[in-house]
Amino acid sequence: QVQLVESGGGLVQPGGSLRLSCAASGFTFSFKPMSWYRQAPGKERELVANITSGGGVTTYADSVKGRFTISRDNAKNTVYLQMNSLKPEDTAVYYCRTIWRSVPYWGQGTQVTVSS
Repeated sequence: QVQLVESGGGLVQPGGSLRLSCAASGFTFSFKPMSWYRQAPGKERELVANITSGGGVTTYADSVKGRFTISRDNAKNTVYLQMNSLKPEDTAVYYCRTIWRSVPYWGQGTQVTVSS
């Protein structure tokens, strides 16, 4: 079955960096685009970044453009989110997502807290 397992979250000071990972299994990872979403308390889940199956094209929400970088390693079945210059408003649970055979799959999420 499809599994997505996020890791790498934690507490970081404003201006700091974190690198999130999402390990995928149960589907042909190299065939599928991948996405990172986030959900802050009391807010709707929002799209943060997308990456195509080969990694050649990436897109970002305006709020993270220039600070976050999505990447993938198809040999390791893993997608990453490098987050730099973190702000308190980046505090959220971060999820990776894919769609396989028309069904969306989500990981369990990893908490990112940006606070001094």
